[in-house]
Amino acid sequence: MPATRRVPPGPPRRAAPVLLRRLVGDRLELMRSAAREYGDAVRISIGPKTLYFFNHPEHAKHVLADNAANYHKGIGLVQARRALGNGLLTSEGELWRKQRRQIQPAFQHKRIARQAGVVAEEAVKLVGRLRAHEGGGPIDVVHEVTALTLGVLGRTLLDVDLGAFEAVGHDFEAVQDQAMFDMVTMGAVPSWVPLAKQLRFRRARQDLQRVVDRLVADRTARDGGRSTGDDALSRLITATAEEPDPRVGRQRMRDELVTLLLAGHETTASTLGWTFHLIDRHPEVRERLHAEAVEVLGDRLPEFEDLHRLRYTSRVVDEVMRLYPPVWILPRQAQADDEVGGYHVPAGADVLICPYTLHRHPRFWDAPEQFDPERFDPDRATDRPRYAYIPFGAGPRFCVGNHLGLLEAVFTIAVVARDLRLVKVPGHRVTPEPMLSLRVAGGLPMTVHPAG
Repeated sequence: MPATRRVPPGPPRRAAPVLLRRLVGDRLELMRSAAREYGDAVRISIGPKTLYFFNHPEHAKHVLADNAANYHKGIGLVQARRALGNGLLTSEGELWRKQRRQIQPAFQHKRIARQAGVVAEEAVKLVGRLRAHEGGGPIDVVHEVTALTLGVLGRTLLDVDLGAFEAVGHDFEAVQDQAMFDMVTMGAVPSWVPLAKQLRFRRARQDLQRVVDRLVADRTARDGGRSTGDDALSRLITATAEEPDPRVGRQRMRDELVTLLLAGHETTASTLGWTFHLIDRHPEVRERLHAEAVEVLGDRLPEFEDLHRLRYTSRVVDEVMRLYPPVWILPRQAQADDEVGGYHVPAGADVLICPYTLHRHPRFWDAPEQFDPERFDPDRATDRPRYAYIPFGAGPRFCVGNHLGLLEAVFTIAVVARDLRLVKVPGHRVTPEPMLSLRVAGGLPMTVHPAG
């Protein structure tokens, strides 16, 4: 007689209407309440879907690293293929491995180190734009840091100025909104239905395709048909030329560039937005940031070696990404039967690893809801498991842009903390909005004051 397979606990099927409302209205609360009520392994049935939610570091290690080959990208990211195609974020198998090999050299640590000056220059430009509002009315600081991250992305990875494509940020908002809509509706609403959201998405997708086509055309014209640089755009153009079917090559390059534009700017902008929000709520942290920036940098631009000297600033970034990870959920789909944490996972099951809840797990984090950068002090002894903190994911699909993102965040925060104070407009409520990443909902209106 076969052994009984253990099934994770979870809410009864009659709770589906309540769960569906949470899925539509507050996905973070759905995850939080599931972990609170049922523990580290939860089975959630919503209509035709059954979600397996695992919230322990060993579970994350198994799904994302140890048995990663059995877990392909899942709910949400599958739907994102409507906008992103088969780019690095959504592709699988040999195609993904080929894409990763092509793009990886553009993100090598040594190459990113050489771009430190560019990141510093863009941070100073941000300070200049913010300073122009000094003494004036509120500004949307998220809009401004998005301009910074697009500037860094363009100069470091594409060798172009993206300043002419300011609408890209709005286009990606439409893409993310549609991906989440498709996830919540389980893909049941056909793409041709003329909902306002879907019409906005179609326009955004067309705009993004025009942007990437222009980027490629401008680069090809500039290089006389040859592409010999070591940036990501050059590598993608070279890979396209080697593709036997030119149509397939052009489409894959479009997919890759759209994915790069999205992943390369939005997540870091989100981290910076949450950082300024938390600094405003914790003036003692701002004072320490200011003091460290003055001590380490003086009045000069940051250099790559400063990344290791700005220790407290780095801890602040780590703590912000703990509370508000760049990607709040990592959905996967099991390809074959498996066992996670002693529980049976059937082939085809939707499996969720949620960094947002994992980073707040009370078993592994003291005062998990508290903003405390000192918890990342290396001298503060801890036996916390490696996979209790996964802001950039884990395993083979670990974020390829982690070095650039950290460099960008630390330098920007240091320069802004040295030169300015950003104060949140009173009465403005900031709430997390779980999309493909955690955006600061509704922007972040702030006023600008001199540092000190």
